Amino acid sequence: MPYHHASEFLASIDPDWARHIRAIGPCLHQPKPARDPYEALVRAIAYQQLHARAGDAILGRLITLFPGMPFPTPERLLATEVDVLRGCGFSAGKIATLKGIAQGALDGLVPDDATARAMSDDALIERLTALRGVGRWTVEMLLIYTLERLDILPADDFGVRDGYRRLKGLAQTPSRQHMIEIGRPLSPYRTVAAWYLWRVPKP
Repeated sequence: MPYHHASEFLASIDPDWARHIRAIGPCLHQPKPARDPYEALVRAIAYQQLHARAGDAILGRLITLFPGMPFPTPERLLATEVDVLRGCGFSAGKIATLKGIAQGALDGLVPDDATARAMSDDALIERLTALRGVGRWTVEMLLIYTLERLDILPADDFGVRDGYRRLKGLAQTPSRQHMIEIGRPLSPYRTVAAWYLWRVPKP
């Protein structure tokens, strides 16, 4: 199993981690490396601040606008009228971000797959958060799912922070800064730790 060693490492941290990992079982994290950074960013924006089902619906409507292609190219997305994108369910802010990502892909600001894989986590975060509406979380989803980086803990992610609160039985959800500190002992497998934290059962 590809994440067996990571699961063992995390289970060795303390009894809470060991119990949770034993209950959940093997890590079944599924990256999507076939998606290039442009597509990954567009998909991440579609799901931003939405439940998965709502994101699926919006993204599905976007893709059906472009029959004959698996995903709209930057050129086609840039040329799509704002009202058409609004009809898919995107907000005005997200539409501006999508068009900025498409323009960034054409200008080379959004790197191709080979370039992105050669860049460090921090370099990619710095470069891509220069795009309007693209925050650290969005780039971290790209790092986790497209570039298959194993040591990413999205400290801004509410599911990660609240999962840790439930794992440890805390009264309050940790702040972003506290979550960064909590994540240090989870390295070099913070991506797998995030996968498990997303799955801490709710009472």
